[in-house]
Amino acid sequence: MDIAKIRSDFPILSEVVYDKPLAYFDNAATSQKPQVVIDAISNYYTHINSNIHRGVHYLSQRATDAFEETRKKVQKHINAEHIHEVIFTKGTTDGINLVASSFGQNFIGEGEEVIISNMEHHSNIVPWQLICAQRGAQLKVIPITDQGELDMDTFRKLLNKNTALVAINHISNSLGTVNPVKEIVEAAHEVGTAVLIDGAQSAPHMPIDMQDIGADFYTFSAHKMCGPTGLGVLYGREEWLEKMPPYQGGGEMIKEVFLDHSTWADLPYKFEAGTPNISEVVVFGHALDYLNGIGWDVIQEREQALLHYATEKLKQIEGLKIYGEARNKASVISFLLEGIHPYDTGMVLDKLGVAVRTGHHCTQPVMDRFEIPGTVRASFAFYNTEEEIDRLIEGLKRVKTMFA
Repeated sequence: MDIAKIRSDFPILSEVVYDKPLAYFDNAATSQKPQVVIDAISNYYTHINSNIHRGVHYLSQRATDAFEETRKKVQKHINAEHIHEVIFTKGTTDGINLVASSFGQNFIGEGEEVIISNMEHHSNIVPWQLICAQRGAQLKVIPITDQGELDMDTFRKLLNKNTALVAINHISNSLGTVNPVKEIVEAAHEVGTAVLIDGAQSAPHMPIDMQDIGADFYTFSAHKMCGPTGLGVLYGREEWLEKMPPYQGGGEMIKEVFLDHSTWADLPYKFEAGTPNISEVVVFGHALDYLNGIGWDVIQEREQALLHYATEKLKQIEGLKIYGEARNKASVISFLLEGIHPYDTGMVLDKLGVAVRTGHHCTQPVMDRFEIPGTVRASFAFYNTEEEIDRLIEGLKRVKTMFA
C-alpha cells in the first residue's frame, strides 16, 4: 500500500488541531471521506439531483439508475444471492429497529426468547428490550470472558426451541472482538432460530459474504465505510422479507391504495418508505468503488499490522491495561491508565492533536462487566500510520507525567 498516496486522498488528514497535525483514531465512530466521495456529493447535486423510480424525465431516470447501481454494488460487496435482499436504511440502528419491529411483531411470541450478548452496542440491546416487553418474551444474554470473548458454551445452553431470534455483533466496537458469527448462525439454525448480525464494525474492515455466513439479517452503516452519514444497509434473507410486513407506510412501499386497504410493493421497496436518501446512496457507491480499488485483503492486512504495532507499544507503558484481548481482534484497542479517568486522558491527547474516543462507547454493559467507568478507545483505519501511533504513545506518557 502506498500510504502517502492513500493519505493524500483524504483532505481532512492534513488538518492542524491546536497547532498539531491531526492523528485521527476515532474510526469506529465514523471514518473519514476521500476526495472522490466528497466530489461525488457535489456532482450529484450539480448534475443528477431528482426524485427516483416514478419520474419519466431525464434527470429522474439518471438518478434512478445511479441509485440502483449502488444497490448492485452492495449486493456484490456482501455476496447476497438476490439484489432485492438489499434494503437501504438510515443506518445500522435503523436496520436493527426495522427487524425488531417487523420480525418481532410477527415472529416473537409470548414466552419465547431473544438472545443477545454482553458485548452489544446499545442499538442492539434496546430494540430487543422494547419488543420483548411488548410481546411478553424474555431477553437472554450470552456472557463474555475476561479476554472479551463470547462464552460459546453458555450460548449453546441458552439456545432452545423457544429461541425466536439471536442478535449479535460481528465485531465489538469497544473490545475489538471478532465473533464467530458463522458458527453462531449454524448453531441457531440447528434449532430453527433466525439470526441478525450487527455488522457496523465489520463491514468497514473485511469482505462480507452473506451466502457463507448464512445470517438471516445483516446490517451496517455507510458512514463507517468512507461514505456519507444517514445511510445504512439491511440485508434480509428473501424468505423472511417476503413474510414480514412493512416497517413504515407511504411512498415507494405502496403498490395500490384504496380507502379501506392497501397492498405493498415488491422487495426491496416494501421496506423503503418515503423518498430515500438518494444522494447518500449514490455517493456510497463511490465509497465502495474507492475501497474496492484499494482491495479488502490490503485493508485487512494494513489494519492488522497497525493493531499489532499499537498493542505492542501500549503494553510497554507501565500501568496501562488493555480491555479486550480476544484471539481474533479487529483494529480497536480500549485501555485505561491506572488511576487516571479516561476523560482526562482523552482531553490531554486532544490538545496534542490525537483524537481518541472516551467513555462507555454506547456499550455500558461491557463497562459494567469489567467494573470500570469507561475506557480510552483508539480505533485504526487503513489510512493511519505507525508514526501517528508513536504520537499516541508519547501523548500517553505525557498524561502519566501530568497526573502522577
